[in-house]
Amino acid sequence: MKIAIIGGGNMGAAIACGLSTGSFFGSKDISVIDTNRLSIDKIKQFDSDINAVINDYESISEADIIVIAVKPWLVKEVLTANQGKLKSKQIIISIAAGVPLIELEEWAPLNTPIFRLVPNTAIAVKQSMTFAASLNASKEQESLVIKIFSELGKAEMIKEDLIPAATALSSCGIAYAFRYIRAAMEGGVEMGIYPGQARDFVVQTLRGAIDLIEANDSHPEVEIDKVTTAGGITIKGLNEMEHAGFSSAVIKGLKASNVK
Repeated sequence: MKIAIIGGGNMGAAIACGLSTGSFFGSKDISVIDTNRLSIDKIKQFDSDINAVINDYESISEADIIVIAVKPWLVKEVLTANQGKLKSKQIIISIAAGVPLIELEEWAPLNTPIFRLVPNTAIAVKQSMTFAASLNASKEQESLVIKIFSELGKAEMIKEDLIPAATALSSCGIAYAFRYIRAAMEGGVEMGIYPGQARDFVVQTLRGAIDLIEANDSHPEVEIDKVTTAGGITIKGLNEMEHAGFSSAVIKGLKASNVK
């Protein structure tokens, strides 16, 4: 297969570089088109076999999959300007936030399989949580797209009307996780631990929590019960956080990000 990625910014470059080390595409089967020389040079530095080019859209006509990785307001322009190179048998994937499938369908050839993807920035280290919704796609095409993007973390199909909520949990959620890490680091510094060491402690603690809940397939409260003892310091800390509105603040933040 061949894949063409329009947009070589952070997301487009991460997808290209990540897929070049996977099993679906050889480096020479990946094209990246951008307007910025610096972006293209960075991709070439990672893998010189990737076909990274400036304003050369010829690879689109030969691609099996086309990824639109430009700003939302540029999606229509990119698709309509290249109508002559698009074919209905190609799969079009958009990672542009807020552009619905029905609009993408208007700008693509009739009956083209179209996907909306919502990755997060951890795609740069192949640990993204990616959500996908589709239009005009077969089950086989949905399975293919999920398998491809599972090489860059975890990927799952959802209904399009759940994309705002999924975005709040994952794309916005990674920022919320970083904010917790920062807050925990600051608490550690106040208690006398140096910043770098505090960061390492918090990151490894979170990594352990993630591995535990996945290995045990358990609810977070089950794992919390294993740590909290009657009259112990953990329950005292948890109660103080709840008195300050910890859970409520997280839920309110997620709901504020759930913009439809």
